[in-house]
Amino acid sequence: MTLTAGALQSELTAKDKPAMNKKNKYISYFRPTIDAMDGYTPGEQPKILNIIKLNTNENPYPPSPKVKQLFGNIDYSRLRLYCEPQADGLRDVIAGLHGVKRENVIAGNGSDDILTIAFRAFTDSTRPVACLNPTYSLYPVLAQLQGAECMHLTLNNDFSLPDNLLEQAKKANMLIITRPNAPTGNSFPMAKMVEICENFNGIVLIDEAYADFADDNCIELAKRYNNVIVSRTLSKSYSMAGLRLGYAIAAEPVITGMMKVKDSYNVDMLTQLLGAEALSDQEYLRKTVLTIRQSRKRLIDGLQRLGFYIVPSAANFIFAAPPDKNGERLFKLLRDHAIIVRYFPGEFTGSYIRITIGTDEQVDKLLKIAGDIFPAV
Repeated sequence: MTLTAGALQSELTAKDKPAMNKKNKYISYFRPTIDAMDGYTPGEQPKILNIIKLNTNENPYPPSPKVKQLFGNIDYSRLRLYCEPQADGLRDVIAGLHGVKRENVIAGNGSDDILTIAFRAFTDSTRPVACLNPTYSLYPVLAQLQGAECMHLTLNNDFSLPDNLLEQAKKANMLIITRPNAPTGNSFPMAKMVEICENFNGIVLIDEAYADFADDNCIELAKRYNNVIVSRTLSKSYSMAGLRLGYAIAAEPVITGMMKVKDSYNVDMLTQLLGAEALSDQEYLRKTVLTIRQSRKRLIDGLQRLGFYIVPSAANFIFAAPPDKNGERLFKLLRDHAIIVRYFPGEFTGSYIRITIGTDEQVDKLLKIAGDIFPAV
């Protein structure tokens, strides 16, 4: 039978609706895991005007002036070409910065891309992952996507690492330690990190998204141990959250395997160029980090005078419990004054709010409002 154009279109349209049964009810074709999961919830990007936005750990200062200069001089016609698939030029800059070879570096579309690559490479239904609790909430989501068990290692009441961490994590194929931790902001002793790297029988991924604001870092552990990956991002200290660039340092065989898993062109041409320029301006990085650390101390000192409990922070944010230990109430009160911070409901986190370190002007306004709510003790 020969169909007219109209009849053919009707037939195609009918065939184009496979997700509806005879009762016009949606039939899911997703894996059961996908239907069951909630997915990751990013920090709010509010549309309120004239707010002080201290909820997503963005840097309050612009990127290096060298980035601005290069951005204005990029030949836009090059965008017709594919970018360098391995980001070799960028990896050379990163390698030089950390004293390793290009073969020890992988670049990604933000450090979340690095995490996704690691989960795809090292976890599945027979290879669990272990992570801290509380910590970055993306980890369990990535585990679900892999069909991997996620083992939660509950921190002590002061958010320090439990003594039996290695015993709890012994069945995992990958152990993630976020240092400094998020959302708590505290770091962990280097001696403990060495003990973990030496004794864990699997991959140790140290997520150092906030390491530039801390007193030390674990890059040397990635050089020393063949099972250690250290991931970094340019979103925080380099003020480039909107660009999406992250990277990891690890032993060459580990990087070689991760390269097999990454998307073909996972870091675009502009990001490679601008990222390399930002990384090359270490003087600007040091200046910006110092300013944020000084503002962090001012905020901590001011809130402590009001009776707040502050978890010792090595990041560009603080985890603060108000005197009444009601984090949700304070979160809402600050929002009423156009200050947006982050609140994490839960047994361990509900007493706190997470406050990104802003400019001194923003810190002063937050302290004034907090003082109105909780007069100095």
